[in-house]
Amino acid sequence: MTGRAALSVAEARARILADAPADRPVEMVPLARALGRTLVRDLASRRTQPPYPVSAMDGYAVRAADLARLPVRLTQIGESAAGHGFSGRLGPMETVRIFTGAPTPDGADAILIQEEARLEAGFIEPLRSVPKGNFIRPAGLDFAEGRVLLQAGTRLGPAGIALAAAMNHAELPVARRPRVGIVATGDELVLPGTVIGRDQIVASNAFAIAALVEDAGGEPLDLGIAHDDFGALEIAIGTAIDAGCDILATSGGASVGDHDLVRPALAKAGMELNFWRIAVRPGAPLLHGRLGRMAIIGLPGNPVSAVVGGVLFLKPLVRALSGDLFAGADQSEAAILGAAVDANDRRQDFMRATLEPGGDGPPIATPFEAQDSSMLSVLAKARCLLIRPPHAPAAKAGDPCRIIRLPG
Repeated sequence: MTGRAALSVAEARARILADAPADRPVEMVPLARALGRTLVRDLASRRTQPPYPVSAMDGYAVRAADLARLPVRLTQIGESAAGHGFSGRLGPMETVRIFTGAPTPDGADAILIQEEARLEAGFIEPLRSVPKGNFIRPAGLDFAEGRVLLQAGTRLGPAGIALAAAMNHAELPVARRPRVGIVATGDELVLPGTVIGRDQIVASNAFAIAALVEDAGGEPLDLGIAHDDFGALEIAIGTAIDAGCDILATSGGASVGDHDLVRPALAKAGMELNFWRIAVRPGAPLLHGRLGRMAIIGLPGNPVSAVVGGVLFLKPLVRALSGDLFAGADQSEAAILGAAVDANDRRQDFMRATLEPGGDGPPIATPFEAQDSSMLSVLAKARCLLIRPPHAPAAKAGDPCRIIRLPG
């Protein structure tokens, strides 16, 4: 494809994800390193939880039938604590002191909580009757051995990791983190903290892109700044290939100006171009292609455009290469406009906006007046992107809208 027709955002994202290889290298990682990783195989439990009936409260293990007619007195014959269960069996009019999580003794079928018992001269006097099963967690209440509890494609958070541990898995099969080479382009760029010339600016895009990659579960690799010449770009491209990058993400130089050399440099290296223009604001000059096994995402040079493009296209690709089965799912959610907005043109607009709680309803998104794609100060204050579809009519405060929350 020549890339002359501007694609919609949805079409562009679908084409990027359709080009992503479905099979991903698998690695086993310990639980301590599994946060944010994506399972590539279903995970079945290696044990039953709890493995035996346990008490849900501190109190006394009893036979419910012994408490059917009060008053009665029960003889305490032992104690059951977590890790130190009672080894005997409960007989008529007997009880065992028990603590939360401890095994229920054989012969007991209910727990009398300690607040409902009175100690008297070595005996326990129940203050009320209890039904069978009272405050007993039966074996397998949570899960049974062999049951699949975490499916392939699950991105692991704290709860998922805890569940995997409880299932007795010390290591988990996950997709290898996609490696993303990041190169900023432009003669005007210098690194933060260095001397800045009159015609220079501080490079910020690579840091934002790296953060987006890491947040999505990828491994960012900083390839530095490539100045506006073929030699520097060829070195950066070669470094990405040699490093085994799954994605090369560039910022700047992807348009059609005299100094925009990214596309021709990639073409010379053998890139198969998918597209390079999208009907979006900010960030229309966005390039996608493939160079061997390495996907290419060419982001705009304007800082806000680079971040918006990263959120809309780079993050889903990283998630897909991380094994996420839902990488292409709609990222948006319902909100309410906090201020009036003008009618939109043919491009899908992503306006920077604040986000406030909406009481019992959706949150309230209020776009900033300044929407210039160079203004990082506005982006840093924004909490979401307010989506304005192509040709959307003017809307007023209180109207429904859609938003995408920004990371952080």
